Amino acid sequence: MAKRGSKPTTKLDQAAQTRGQRKLWRDLTILAQDPQVQVDGKPLWSSVTLPCEPLLPGPCGARIKVVDYDASQDRCYAPLAGGYEAKGEPVDPFALVSGATRLRDPRFHQQNAYAIAMRVLCRFENALGRRVNFGFNGHQLHIAPHAFAEANAYYSRESRSLCFGYFPDSNNQTRFTCLSHDIVAHETAHALLDGLRPHYIEPSSPDQGGFHEGFSDIVALLSILSDERIVETILTRKKVMSAGQKLVAKKQLGVRELRRSTLLGLAESMGEMLPNGAATALRQSVTLKPTPKWLADPEFAEPHRRGEILVAAVLNAFIAVWRHRLNGLGEIKRGYLDASRVVEDGATAASHLLTMCIRALDYAPPTDLQFSDYLSALLTADRETVPDDSRYEYRRTIRQCFAAWGIEPTSDPAGDGCWQVFSGPIDHANIRFESLQRNTDEAFRFIWQNADVLKLSTDAYTHVSGVRPIARVAPDGLIVRETVVDFMQILSVRSDELADLGLRKPTQMPTFRQVRLYGGALLVFNEYGQLKFSIGNGVLNIARQQKRLDHLAESGFFEYRNESAFSRGFFSRLHLNRARGL
Repeated sequence: MAKRGSKPTTKLDQAAQTRGQRKLWRDLTILAQDPQVQVDGKPLWSSVTLPCEPLLPGPCGARIKVVDYDASQDRCYAPLAGGYEAKGEPVDPFALVSGATRLRDPRFHQQNAYAIAMRVLCRFENALGRRVNFGFNGHQLHIAPHAFAEANAYYSRESRSLCFGYFPDSNNQTRFTCLSHDIVAHETAHALLDGLRPHYIEPSSPDQGGFHEGFSDIVALLSILSDERIVETILTRKKVMSAGQKLVAKKQLGVRELRRSTLLGLAESMGEMLPNGAATALRQSVTLKPTPKWLADPEFAEPHRRGEILVAAVLNAFIAVWRHRLNGLGEIKRGYLDASRVVEDGATAASHLLTMCIRALDYAPPTDLQFSDYLSALLTADRETVPDDSRYEYRRTIRQCFAAWGIEPTSDPAGDGCWQVFSGPIDHANIRFESLQRNTDEAFRFIWQNADVLKLSTDAYTHVSGVRPIARVAPDGLIVRETVVDFMQILSVRSDELADLGLRKPTQMPTFRQVRLYGGALLVFNEYGQLKFSIGNGVLNIARQQKRLDHLAESGFFEYRNESAFSRGFFSRLHLNRARGL
């Protein structure tokens, strides 16, 4: 059986070549981190294995399209040539080019952004067991590697793009955000999360505002920590050699020592200059002392600070799991372990946690997300594919690390914290499960027939936003098949009608101002058509709706004409404030 996270096998490639077909995979050179991070005076390079799709100049593939236009200089850079093949073999255009030439060449900047974005997209699709759609009408995410002369980078739903800026540093050297691995991965994660959960950018609560930033930081950081070369570089700065073998002292591998050497070391290597990078969140995960008091601290109502809590909980779980995996390693020399095994276990732990964090999105409510909801989603997503967690205890560790911040699962806090299996009486009359696996109208029929047992409002507008058949491969090789149905409920009410629903009008809300109340759920069916989970928030959950209204008032929402005006440019404003330290 192929090891999870390993490079794709070449047997299929060989078979395809024998049949005269296109190879399935290609390797492309990327920067493993920002160019300022150097080993022996040289930037740290790596390569990624990606699907070998036909590429047009840009590069431009089926899902990622690089359009290198600089709005500040009204300049369009020449695109990297397409094709990438020689005699039928995939070619890496920069494999044999010197590092200095790569850094100067805008075409390498284009390849770097394309390859990292594709790598993140592939990780999402591998974890979720299906293709992932974007949050806009279109199949391709556009990337502008040199979009403007500004210390910023952001995802824009309106322009269907990732825009990366450039700026002079303190030495008057131009810094390109498109060359920073964590920034490209972070912005790509924003775009993918927006496609999976489009209502998460809407104002709802401090947790939902912080989740987009925290989750994107987690994807960026765990992607980097999944690279064995990065982990080795950080961990073995102080190494011992024995018969040509790198060793690591066991005293360096305690939980506290790993947090300092790996997490703080990675944060320091990222530097301070780059905007929207995950270095600040990573640094806080080491320096912040876990405490439930942040829940009532106004400072942590700001999205970036709120997101830092999520990052800290997940990365502390990464260190704890890594340490747990090392318990079974034998000593090579008294007091020392084989560095390569330590590095492999660290990268594997990061890769597994990244998969868990992405899969949890399929078990997270479609609107009004709280960190406690995401914790239940994390635990459930892992239990569904890995029922036996006794070997490395990922779920127990994650729950402990979240509890240190006062975050308990929404579901069954006294039990395993996973979502409760649905147990109500379901009306399957006239429901065809084959259609339910792919047809939104069939899904709506199911919801219509079971509105009472699902505790839905019959006065609200109901919309099925997606039906997704899923096939995930568990560590034992078995395939877990599910169907996930997303639906939303929306009530549009005026401020003078809130009292009729038991809600209090915030003082900042204008008279007769209309506001939308959101509810919705995920319905998860097993492979036999039985409803396993109904995960969501009712549109008439008065307590949650009141908290949301109060948050809208505090965040200045009612100063905008409507929700569209507030959401437009959401990420560019958010990231510009982060870059400016606001």
